[in-house]
Amino acid sequence: MPTKKLSKSPAKKAAKAPAKKPAAKVSARSAGLTIGNKAPAFKLDRDDGSVVSLSDFKGRNLVLYFYPRADTPGCTQEAMDFSRLRSAFAKAGTDILGVSADPVAAQAKFKAKHKLGVTLGSDESTAMLAAYGAWGEKSLYGRKFLGVIRSTVLIDGKGRIAQIWPSVKVAGHAEAVLAAARGLVAE
Repeated sequence: MPTKKLSKSPAKKAAKAPAKKPAAKVSARSAGLTIGNKAPAFKLDRDDGSVVSLSDFKGRNLVLYFYPRADTPGCTQEAMDFSRLRSAFAKAGTDILGVSADPVAAQAKFKAKHKLGVTLGSDESTAMLAAYGAWGEKSLYGRKFLGVIRSTVLIDGKGRIAQIWPSVKVAGHAEAVLAAARGLVAE
């Protein structure tokens, strides 16, 4: 998974970091995400080199799923699950956008290799990830680092947060998100 060590080269970090550095520990709650509130606007480079923004989905529901790193086992399974259910999401008036801090080239390669049917966005600056509570401190084998927190946000057609999954287990997750998206259609 893409990581930024807490104690590495400040000059290198400053070149890549957004103007305002996110706090070391970010969560959906601390990022200000609340069900019913307006979703934070974003503009990202996508896997095909074009740009995708929240405004592109006006009038449609949007699943934003955040994953740590392209072409790793859990991230691949999650992307394949969302791709497999893409037509069911479309019937529920819902688009899908996967987001990680991987560069566009890695996203494109990942999508082509696994024949993914979902759009992938690249947030190398981590600004959008932080705004959605998907960038924060993680720990692996006692080592702390900053990285993408596997999480999902469902946004309704009016651009409001409909549901938040702050800590995702891959198995069965896409199906749970689809059920929630179908629930928005019934409202």
